[in-house]
Amino acid sequence: MVTADDPLHAEGADAAGRIPDDIRHPPWPLIGAGAVAAAVLLLGLIGTLIDRGLQFGFDRAILLAMRHGTMHGAAIGPVWLRQAMVDVTALGGETVLVILVTVIAGFLAVQRHWLTMGLVLGGTITGSIAVGIAKALIGRARPELTDHLVQVTSASFPSGHAANSAIIYLTIASLVVQIVEERRARLFILAVAVLLVTAIGFSRIYLGVHWPSDVLAGWSFGTLWALAWWALGAWARLRRAGVPVVHLAG
Repeated sequence: MVTADDPLHAEGADAAGRIPDDIRHPPWPLIGAGAVAAAVLLLGLIGTLIDRGLQFGFDRAILLAMRHGTMHGAAIGPVWLRQAMVDVTALGGETVLVILVTVIAGFLAVQRHWLTMGLVLGGTITGSIAVGIAKALIGRARPELTDHLVQVTSASFPSGHAANSAIIYLTIASLVVQIVEERRARLFILAVAVLLVTAIGFSRIYLGVHWPSDVLAGWSFGTLWALAWWALGAWARLRRAGVPVVHLAG
């Protein structure tokens, strides 16, 4: 039902005065994951010093493991796995992510979830811009330790696929669960988003186009970004409901 004094005339969980359960009772595991991601991000940012001679041993070890321990060797796994990784990595590409955001924003608009739509657009667009700026400033070279199984041209750090997929899939999931009432549905949405982001990041390492530290940094940044926009969404809903923030856990 639309509230009479609501200038947005929003419906459902976006209506003025409505406070979804996940706002009153925040998903503390997600907050904990954000804290862990912050620690990993600090490690990943050391990649900015790699051009000055700093290297991570695990970067080389993991890339070589993807090629049976030899430089420029054949990729591990059955023949179909290579094509599967190419298909999975496309899910983190610019075209797919733009289509996804457009479709989700359109669906939210049709459902009159104006607040959620605005948060989704704001979080995904600004996050992708931030990743682009970081890649341009750091300018880390792509790994040449193993052959690239797909063509790449941009800088390596952080992984754009890992960062942007985390920003977009996790931000959308964390905001959409605020307007989904059934707990099982919320868990399903979050689980799918996490699985997609994990698979996309792994595919970049398997295809030999990113150092593992690039992917870790991308995952970390994207997770923190999604967590920040989840918190902003919670704050905005509380403000619209006229509830002081101190009542968050009430």
